Amino acid sequence: MMDRLPHEKGFHVSWDQLHRDARALAWRLQSEAPEGGWRAVVAITRGGMAPAMIVARELDIRTVDTISVKSYNHQAQTAPVVIKSPDMSIIGDGAGVLIVDDLVDTGRTLEVVRQHMPRAHVATVYAKPMGRAQVNTFVTEVSQDTWIFFPWDMALQYVEPYRGA
Repeated sequence: MMDRLPHEKGFHVSWDQLHRDARALAWRLQSEAPEGGWRAVVAITRGGMAPAMIVARELDIRTVDTISVKSYNHQAQTAPVVIKSPDMSIIGDGAGVLIVDDLVDTGRTLEVVRQHMPRAHVATVYAKPMGRAQVNTFVTEVSQDTWIFFPWDMALQYVEPYRGA
């Protein structure tokens, strides 16, 4: 039996923290760039869109596309399904292309994405141990049992003050 609910081992990421971490990812990717620089960025939607935009800005990459892979139904992971592919006439086999996502969890989504773009460089802001092998570059590793709360999933709300019991 679990001692905690899945959300109780949470890692809360603010917009400021995501911005700092995505910029750190861009700095790491600059030294990984192929000769001539990165050709394009492909964001894995939806979570990869904000980090991909920041990376593209920091590295001055103007060609940005998306691949949409659905692998979660609320907090339950399901079999990954590609809903939308990038323009393969531009992306090709992925050579010189950055694939950006917010997080790699089990790596199943990235396995599917890598089948479409086998030569692409995969970068995530956060990585869990089960999926790390699917990622070339990441910023922060968290434990497999940590649930990351991203800023687009959160809302500010009033909390009653603690008055002791």
